[in-house]
Amino acid sequence: MANGDTSPSRVGQINSAGDVDALFLKKFAGEILTTFEENNVFKPLHTIRTIENGKSAQFPVTGVASANYYTPGQNIADGGNSYLSDIKKNEVVITIDDVLLASSFLSSIDDLKNHYDIRSVYASELGKALAIRFDTAIAKVFIAAARSAANVTGGKAGQIVDLSGNVLTDNADAGDDGDNTDPTGAELVAGLFTAARGLDENDIPESDRFCVLRPAEYYKLITGGSGALTIASSAVNKDVGGAGSLASGTVPQVAGINILKSTHIPSTDLSGTATGDGAASNDVFGGSGSGYNGDFSKTVGIVSHPSAVGTVKLLDLATESEYQMERQGTLFVAKYAMGHAPLRPEAAIELQK
Repeated sequence: MANGDTSPSRVGQINSAGDVDALFLKKFAGEILTTFEENNVFKPLHTIRTIENGKSAQFPVTGVASANYYTPGQNIADGGNSYLSDIKKNEVVITIDDVLLASSFLSSIDDLKNHYDIRSVYASELGKALAIRFDTAIAKVFIAAARSAANVTGGKAGQIVDLSGNVLTDNADAGDDGDNTDPTGAELVAGLFTAARGLDENDIPESDRFCVLRPAEYYKLITGGSGALTIASSAVNKDVGGAGSLASGTVPQVAGINILKSTHIPSTDLSGTATGDGAASNDVFGGSGSGYNGDFSKTVGIVSHPSAVGTVKLLDLATESEYQMERQGTLFVAKYAMGHAPLRPEAAIELQK
């Protein structure tokens, strides 16, 4: 006699066999990857190298050659005649940091009771958490590059533009002197032209130059000031060849530099902080023991070229999930293993107030 049972078609199984949640988890992973990409600003703005194994990667650094007028009859190969160039060489080693992860636990009973797809919300938030940490770390490394000395003897250092006086200096962080006056739109425009000059003098290619500002400073390039709309001094002034749009609120370029905005540029003094991005293997501020952390209290923005900063990637963004019977729920984990460091300080400039 039949007992009334039936055989349901489980939509989460692969070929009607195995884990009943297998197909559901693929959707979760895809949402994390999408969120990670959408929330990154700095990812396409620097150099990334992927390694299959190991703890670090080497980036060779070379100096420049010299040229001299030749005197007929002299031996070019004779070191005493000064024709041979002693091209300086060095290396930059980027170490993989510990695994950075974001995780969440979803109780099975809560999942059943809930009236909307909470998994997609969890996926989005885990992706955002990783994206923010990644983007913030890269922003800090660009600032570290601007404050770094040359990698090779006779090479060129990073540079800093003091927006209040429009002064360009070599890798000399002024720290917080108590003057926290925010720059005006006109000062930002002038500083960007000064930064362009600094990159020119350091022989940095004109293509792919970029500037990343916080939203507050970005929109000053459109309004031209810190208060009422002052179109006469804005970067979108059509009368002086400006490009952009008041309607869309965009500034494509200033001085040939692509202008971007990000909320991930640090603005406080984090020097000596050993938590968060400070707990990293790469001490980019030189002996402070704070990993990617430093004093960012005067930082306004970054002007640079993708060659200034490098990332070594051992484990790209990956996701894992597991139903834990003893806890009656599913653990979701998103993670990656990377490391970041300056490569060419001469290609980075920090804008300071």
